[in-house]
Amino acid sequence: MEEKIKILKSKSVSIRKLIIEMLACAGSGHPGGSLSSAEIITCLYFEIMRHNPKNPKWLDRDRFHLSKGHCCPALYAALALCGYFPQKELWSLRKLGSILQGHPDRRIPGVEVSSGSLGQGLSVALGMSLAAKLDKAQWRVYCLMGDGEIQEGNIWEAAMAAAHFKADNLCGIIDYNHFQIDGRTEEVMNLEPLVSKWEAFGWHVISCDGHNIKELLEAFQNARSVESKPTVIIAQTVKGKGVSFMENVVDFHGRAPTQEEKEIALRELEEIEKNEEAL
Repeated sequence: MEEKIKILKSKSVSIRKLIIEMLACAGSGHPGGSLSSAEIITCLYFEIMRHNPKNPKWLDRDRFHLSKGHCCPALYAALALCGYFPQKELWSLRKLGSILQGHPDRRIPGVEVSSGSLGQGLSVALGMSLAAKLDKAQWRVYCLMGDGEIQEGNIWEAAMAAAHFKADNLCGIIDYNHFQIDGRTEEVMNLEPLVSKWEAFGWHVISCDGHNIKELLEAFQNARSVESKPTVIIAQTVKGKGVSFMENVVDFHGRAPTQEEKEIALRELEEIEKNEEAL
């Protein structure tokens, strides 16, 4: 288990480095929420989900939907590292003619549904989970949402429906980094008491440290064992995690690093990587 955690930590650092490099190359994009979700996406793609980069449309694959589509650099990095497309494609992010646009779309191998219009992802994921139920299929559905995003009413309509239909093959994840484009979620539209709200809607709720690989793996395993109700993992994270000058800075919700900032960020991440290897 310790070796597995070490490998996954290394993957999450690699994802962060790619996020910084591709955003600096593009000159635009969203580093804050991409960086905060690195461990979540790492655990899903390199341990939890059943998927096949050589056969992206494998019928029995688990489905992942990035509801907060603006944080696609984290997803693109994971897909490239898994082998869905060559890593060199990452440097075409947000460029004319590239498949890697500012929000995911279905032209990208490994992407199930186009996303970007916030608040709609949980409804899409619920549809996928109900399709699996109808087909008596065993695959699971994972939906990553932003905390600012869940201020939207459509999320709660889907939450109510998921509990009603006993969608126990559905796992929602909230990247709870406490920031959205206009500032802190507590100031824009307070989400608390968040655990009680999801429980009141009939969901099994798991709270964890969204940067702790062990806690995330345990949360996903716990979700698999739940019957007759959907699960939501409320992952406490840090906006801009891993880059000191980006952490908890609202400006980096949607501002790409400059070339100078890129070099500083990469040096910090390389130092984290060295420290992890030394443990």
